[in-house]
Amino acid sequence: MGEEKFTAIVVGAGPAGSTAAMVLAKEGNDVLLIEKGASPGSKNMFGGRMYCHALNRILPNFWEEAPVERAVARETVTFLHGGKAVSLTCRNSDWTKPPYHSVTLLRAEFDSWLASKAEEAGAELACNIRVDDLLTEDGRVVGIRAGEDEILADAVIAADGVNSLLAQKAGLAKMFSPGQVSTGMKQVIELPEETIRDRFGLEGNAGAVQLFVGECTGGMPGGGFLYTNKSSVSLGLVVSASALQRSSVRAPDLMEDFKNNPEILPLIEGGKVAEYSAHLIPEAGLGMMPRIYGDGILVAGDAAGFVLNLGYVIRGMDFAIASGEAAARAVICAKERGDFSGNSLSGYQELLKKSFVLQDLEAYRKVPEFMENERLYAEYPGLLTSIFTNVFSVDGSQPIRLHSKILNRVKESGLSLAQLAVDGWKGATRL
Repeated sequence: MGEEKFTAIVVGAGPAGSTAAMVLAKEGNDVLLIEKGASPGSKNMFGGRMYCHALNRILPNFWEEAPVERAVARETVTFLHGGKAVSLTCRNSDWTKPPYHSVTLLRAEFDSWLASKAEEAGAELACNIRVDDLLTEDGRVVGIRAGEDEILADAVIAADGVNSLLAQKAGLAKMFSPGQVSTGMKQVIELPEETIRDRFGLEGNAGAVQLFVGECTGGMPGGGFLYTNKSSVSLGLVVSASALQRSSVRAPDLMEDFKNNPEILPLIEGGKVAEYSAHLIPEAGLGMMPRIYGDGILVAGDAAGFVLNLGYVIRGMDFAIASGEAAARAVICAKERGDFSGNSLSGYQELLKKSFVLQDLEAYRKVPEFMENERLYAEYPGLLTSIFTNVFSVDGSQPIRLHSKILNRVKESGLSLAQLAVDGWKGATRL
């Protein structure tokens, strides 16, 4: 690759990087897509679901050829406390019809497919390559150094994950703090397809998603998740890294306890663990977004902190895909001007402001702070399960009306009505 110069070098063949490479290559640009792993997706971990709107706009009807698992038709949020559980379920059969609302995925397969679309468009894919440094000239990024190789480009797109060393080397980002990220742990548990359909009450290509709040994280900020695939389930936990750091609980023990929870065990019984992975997840939204453009460089996907966790909705891949496309468009415009300075590439941020990426992150700017409220993971799941257990209990005792049952449980919880009102108002206005 010696003296060859590319229009763009994209570092990281995840959803953001592969999308950027594909869009650039489709416009006839020379693009090098670099992946540190043995293949795209081999080092990537996420919960297991993608909202389809962003990719469908770029690759209409992508599901006709992409290795998707199931179309999500049922959403459940379950609150856990003291062996009790309360669930809220929403089912929509329209979500199983194209254009799909969201689908479950296995990243090793999906990322390889998306990278292959970039190759089909004309991008060059290089795996097993670790980028060690950026090449600069007069303060502008002009390429990358990988081992002894120096590769030149008009622009570099850093899509190298939450701990983006390239963004840090370019002076665009600082090392994140534990309070800005969560630790994600996931197991892919194989089960026969028929067993999955029967246990989750699914038909055809329909899938189910279940999120868990409460004792699954030991009362620490975070939650559990379960996504159904064709012949496996993706089961995992996301826990605040700072809370886990302060706790004496070991992450693997937390995961094993979760698997043995009465709400989980029957769903995975007889399953075989085929994959175990862990990953840091950006959680601070705009609070951790670096400067996303500089002279000769752009930052996209997780590297830019583009993840949104509302508790009941967790999004990352649609942000990654949209930011990858926007980064590519910014490079294309810069090439037309013959100017790859930061001022020229600033159009990237303007494109993101016009899209859902920065609009959604701005709308939910205060959510990360609200989600740090530990009452959401300890007291409130306990209160909810206590209220509903009491509501559905029949034991022949003196009748108590519903409002009295609720107030009695609130008093027993030690939570004040004022505290409930404040937390409720914050949740309603920030979520």
